[in-house]
Amino acid sequence: MLRSESKLKILQSQLGYILEAELLEEMASVAKVRETNTDEVVVNVGDHLLMIPIVIEGSVKISRENPNGDEILLYYIEGGDTCAMSLQCCTRKIDSQIKATSMEPSLLLMFPSQYMERWLNDYKSWREFILNSYHSRMLELMEAIDAIAFMNLDQRLLKYLSDQAKLLGSLEIHLTHQKIADDLHSSRVVISRLLKQLENKGEIKLFRNKILLQNF
Repeated sequence: MLRSESKLKILQSQLGYILEAELLEEMASVAKVRETNTDEVVVNVGDHLLMIPIVIEGSVKISRENPNGDEILLYYIEGGDTCAMSLQCCTRKIDSQIKATSMEPSLLLMFPSQYMERWLNDYKSWREFILNSYHSRMLELMEAIDAIAFMNLDQRLLKYLSDQAKLLGSLEIHLTHQKIADDLHSSRVVISRLLKQLENKGEIKLFRNKILLQNF
């Protein structure tokens, strides 16, 4: 378990250029450390949120899920980011409307939800951090909506693969065709066919549970 001094150093390295020293010290004193594995669910739809995450290392996928278990990708959060939709649920005191899943082994700092509103009142830098988070997530949501509304599925698939490569810092993407289909709200058969078409065009190379981008 990390001591408060270690958590403070982590927060200073990630958010020291944004948040006041006094706030960082308070955050370090109440933060809980959570280490996650790939595909581990951090927050589920319907959860009563008692802790709000800030990603320190790794990345987390934010998605919507319907009662049948179908998902659609909304956006990702990375180092120094928090989930604006989780914060919204926290301040409005409603259950989670999103699902958060680790994309890779990740390190999160979790903060008790009761501090969120007080920090908004007490610290200008925290208000700006949260507003910037809302703004960034809104832009990403608009991009996701544009992709669904205006892109063909093959274009969305190629964008999805490029986003994955940028997010994980690797041209090798270790995902099953079913997982990609779930994220793009399509079927495995359709995604497999489109992936084969991209391979024939020289955009990617397909392996078992691995895709290598060729023209990134």
